Amino acid sequence: MRKFALIGLAGYVAPRHLKAIKDTGNDLVAALDKFDSVGVMDSYFPNADFFVEIERFDRYLEKLKYEEGKVLDYMSICTPNYLHDSHIRMALRRGADAICEKPLVLNPWNIDALQKMEKESGRRIWNILQLRMHPSILELKKKVENAPKDKVFDIDLTYITSRGHWYYTSWKGDESKSGGIATNIGVHFYDMLSWIFGDVKRNTVHVHSHDRAGGYLEFERARVRWFLSINYNALPEEIKEKGQRTYRSILIEGEELEFSGGFTDLHTKVYESILAGEGYGLEDARQAIEIVHEIRNTKPKGLVGEYHPFASKDLEPHPFNR
Repeated sequence: MRKFALIGLAGYVAPRHLKAIKDTGNDLVAALDKFDSVGVMDSYFPNADFFVEIERFDRYLEKLKYEEGKVLDYMSICTPNYLHDSHIRMALRRGADAICEKPLVLNPWNIDALQKMEKESGRRIWNILQLRMHPSILELKKKVENAPKDKVFDIDLTYITSRGHWYYTSWKGDESKSGGIATNIGVHFYDMLSWIFGDVKRNTVHVHSHDRAGGYLEFERARVRWFLSINYNALPEEIKEKGQRTYRSILIEGEELEFSGGFTDLHTKVYESILAGEGYGLEDARQAIEIVHEIRNTKPKGLVGEYHPFASKDLEPHPFNR
């Protein structure tokens, strides 16, 4: 039974990590979050110690090590994006492997620095890239591998997940903390595309604002028009009529990739692979981080070239500027 600590317990994704730790037969000894709405622990690890101050959390881990001989094996990181780098470092200094949510870091050079620390510490840094475990994605990867080697696939990727005004007050609405729309809600898609279709050859941004981003990515084996948004008004009318607030579509050669289910136990599968020493590390995360960094720092070209049809939707002002 391995010993885990978890940072970011009050966050949206933390329960998936708690479940994965429990499902793989391991133990959570301590958790940290500055918010104390963490009753979810009762369903998984009611006896784990909880802290709202990082100094006391750190001191407790030290006590476990030197007074009780309990050495931490893994630290799971579910904190806001801009804190991942720092918390990964903390895990390695504690002598534990880091298991970190996406995006692993915000900038490509952060990966370079972490590689040095990984080498010095002898510990590993693992990234949660659960789409690589999804049955539909695995099937697609096999289909591409079996296609003629010169086949380049045409893809339209659309993901709209409506968010209210709270989003802009939270850290997610601060680009310096979240990395912006493409990073915060799109990085897992860019990772999936990189994993299946190879190296990026071209990265064009057509629109990029507080509530949407759209562009064109050309990989070795795919041409991708993509559009991401958190604006309800960007949804197709038929989706609104159904009372839904989320729309996800991946069209490959005009055929829809069935992608509605299969998400239930993906984190557990990722944990199983990590515990077996077969998870995804720093280099696996690099290309997606490079893609979102370039999107964030590229001036949009407007509606020219291979733009996604949704990119032509009317732009809206920031809700706080109305």
